[in-house]
This record gives sequence, C-alpha cells and structure tokens, in this order.
Amino acid sequence: MIEGLRASVAGREILTGVDLEVSAGEVHAVMGPNGSGKSTLAHVIAGRRGYEVTGGSVRLDTTELLGLPAWRRAEAGLFLAMQYPTEVPGVSLLDMLTESVCTPEGAAVADRMREEAARIGFDEKFLERPVNVDLSGGERKRNEALQLGVLAPAFAVVDELDSGLDVDALRFVGSRIEDATTHDGLGVLAITHSSRVFDHLQPDAVHVFAGGRIQESGGSELADELEADGYERWTAALPQMAADRGDAPFTDPFGDPFADLLN
Repeated sequence: MIEGLRASVAGREILTGVDLEVSAGEVHAVMGPNGSGKSTLAHVIAGRRGYEVTGGSVRLDTTELLGLPAWRRAEAGLFLAMQYPTEVPGVSLLDMLTESVCTPEGAAVADRMREEAARIGFDEKFLERPVNVDLSGGERKRNEALQLGVLAPAFAVVDELDSGLDVDALRFVGSRIEDATTHDGLGVLAITHSSRVFDHLQPDAVHVFAGGRIQESGGSELADELEADGYERWTAALPQMAADRGDAPFTDPFGDPFADLLN
C-alpha cells in the first residue's frame, strides 16, 4: 500500500502525493506520458539511492519499506523487473539465485531454473553465464521473468515490460507473470506506455499518472481511451501549474539502469 508518497530528486519534487493499494493477486497498470514520474515511482519503491522521500508510506503487508536498503526490501518480498536489466559480470545466474533463495540446495534451485526457462522459452545455456552479459534486450526480460518465477516474491514492480520484447517474448513473459498472480497471489504494479501488454497481463485497474500522482483510475476501458486520445485531458494544465510554481525544465538524473541496486 502506498499512501501520500512524496519524493524529490536534485531539489525538485517529482512525486507529489501518490496513493495506491494493490491487493494480492491483482495487477494494477500505471500509464502516463514521459516525464510524469512513473520511473521515479519505481525507483523510490525499490529503494534506489539519490531520492529524498519527503512524506508518506510504502508498505508490503505490515512491513514499512521506506528507510530499508534495497536488499531488505527484496527480502521482505519485493521484486523489481527492470526496464533496463543490468549486466553483472563474474556472477552467474545460478549462483545469484542460489544465494538469493537462502538455501544450500543448489541442485533444487537449478532444477527450478530449468523448469522456468522451459516455461518462458529461455535458452538453458544462459543459466550458468554471467547475469545478462551478452544477452539481447528480449533475453534480459525473459531472464527477469525466470528470476521472478524462482524467487516467488509477494509483490512485483514491472517497469516497461514490453520494452525490447518481440511478440513471442511478450507472450511468454506476460503470461508467466499473469500465472503468478493467479496461482501464487503475486501483486503487480505494471508501469507501461502501451496497452499491448494487456493481451497477456490482464489489469484489474488502470491508473493515469501525470504530474507526479495518480490523476484518474478505472478499468481496461481507460487504457483504450489513452490509446485513442492520449493524455491531453490530464496534462493540459500541468505546464501552467509548473510555471506558477517556478519549476525549471527537469530531467531525472537517475533515468539510466538500476546499477546501484546491486551495491
């Protein structure tokens, strides 16, 4: 549950009061124009350094995530499927997941990895290679889905699932995440620009995100309206509001991949 979340970066407030509740087994889609704060929302939930949280709460069940380092948030059951998955030279996917599930039974983890690889069409040759090294964008996204399947988190933030995926890969990855919501009670916050992901990942709710907060919520019909008409109905007044506040043009300095989450 997110309540009243406000956050700034480089002295500029980006999240201006986010309220959102996602229950177990639900998929909530967040759609909005570039620069609206969607990626900042993902960064802040995941615990990326460099952001100043100035108010509000982010809870996973009864655990308050704000103030915890990224790895503690993951330990509590949070998973981040990155828009740009990071390379980790020298660390194999098998070793990473064996350590992540905190069990000495490496063979059991390897078996689960092979099962997940088969489900999403991910070549087994990548399982013992360094994480994401020399993988295409689509292969990296399948890798993220495999990790989600093995780790079985309670909640996942999925940032631009369709980025870098062809039609077949999107079907495999989207269907795997959808299956986790149905059978494992996974809660999903899916950040996306395109409703094509909803062919395989069915949203229970769609939220229009603009000006650093949710402006309107609805069902899948809201996504259809966005596809047809764009965001002007919600964004037309935002430039004047920013000018009235004296805001300068802003680019998030942390818009690149989440490399420092690994530190």
